[in-house]
Amino acid sequence: MGALIVLLIIIGVLVVIAIGIYNSLVVLRNRCDNAWAQVDVQLRRRYDLIPNLVETVKGYAKHEREVFEKVTEARARAINAQTVKEQGQAENMLTGALKSLFAVVENYPELKANQNFLMLQEELAGTESKIAFARQFYNDTVMKFNMKQQVFPSNIIANMFGFKERDYFEIEEPEARGPVRVSF
Repeated sequence: MGALIVLLIIIGVLVVIAIGIYNSLVVLRNRCDNAWAQVDVQLRRRYDLIPNLVETVKGYAKHEREVFEKVTEARARAINAQTVKEQGQAENMLTGALKSLFAVVENYPELKANQNFLMLQEELAGTESKIAFARQFYNDTVMKFNMKQQVFPSNIIANMFGFKERDYFEIEEPEARGPVRVSF
């Protein structure tokens, strides 16, 4: 009789531990979803600013049609991305297109002095900072979620209940990875 009670206590403790692990995985999964939603909010804000920026530049640089088309195409691709990986690739394309747009702006001093353009440029820069912060928060949350699924004993519970690892939101930032250039 005493052995049966000890066995029931052990089983009860194991069940409580399994429930705790399952609940922590659910919490982390929901945090990943929330963190991605925050990234998405900032990306949508960026997408909303881009048409206004393009229209402002178009008024000054009418013959730069190819640049405008690339920005518009990259924006559409980013809006329609379905996975985190596709989103990262689309954001790389959009960042490159925006760099081309800002390179065009350098040829038009009167545009660089335009208040509307300056306001849009400042708002876009602020949004880029918010995207970087949201992306970092998302990737940190994904790291915790993925680690929780890989360590023992939570990996057993994760496999039993079909938890899947999440992809990181990676954007190429060649300036940050390359050597620092200093010129005087």
